[in-house]
Amino acid sequence: MRTAEITRNTNETRIRVAINLDGTGQQKLDTGVPFLDHMLDQIARHGLIDLDIKAEGDLHIDAHHTVEDVGITLGQAIAQAVGNKAGIRRYGHAYVPLDEALSRVVVDFSGRPGLQFHVPFTRARIGDFDVDLTQEFFQGLVNHAQITLHIDNLRGINAHHQCETVFKACGRALRMALELDPRSAGVVPSTKGVL
Repeated sequence: MRTAEITRNTNETRIRVAINLDGTGQQKLDTGVPFLDHMLDQIARHGLIDLDIKAEGDLHIDAHHTVEDVGITLGQAIAQAVGNKAGIRRYGHAYVPLDEALSRVVVDFSGRPGLQFHVPFTRARIGDFDVDLTQEFFQGLVNHAQITLHIDNLRGINAHHQCETVFKACGRALRMALELDPRSAGVVPSTKGVL
């Protein structure tokens, strides 16, 4: 099983992430930011990734540090669990609709962090959640998982639906990219021989 457990403590947050890339979508999420928990549940369920995340942050200021640092720690856990990437499909993509909203996410386990984030949210907040933090989460994830991630919300009116389709599509794209290809014979999917 491809698993990892990462603990990251700073003056602003204390975070523990346990992950199983070969899971069934089980999750235990307690970040102190309910909407983030809801979005992480989408990654777990649609990615068939088991996630156990506990975060304590300076929420008396706002949710920024917590959301960003959860992305960072989750990225570190993914990188550790995937190892040298031998045998994975490497690339993944997904289109996910939710009512009027539609998003596309494409991922490459390239070893090079890169984020293209194009989500024209129709409002600034989803309940108490600042939509700007969505990009902060994914930037932290990308930087520390060492992946290239293209996120495009193609249409949507309801900001909750826009955001949820992004996280669901991310889960599906990760699932595809991380799947072990039985025809690869454990070879790293790169002409360089390493990723």
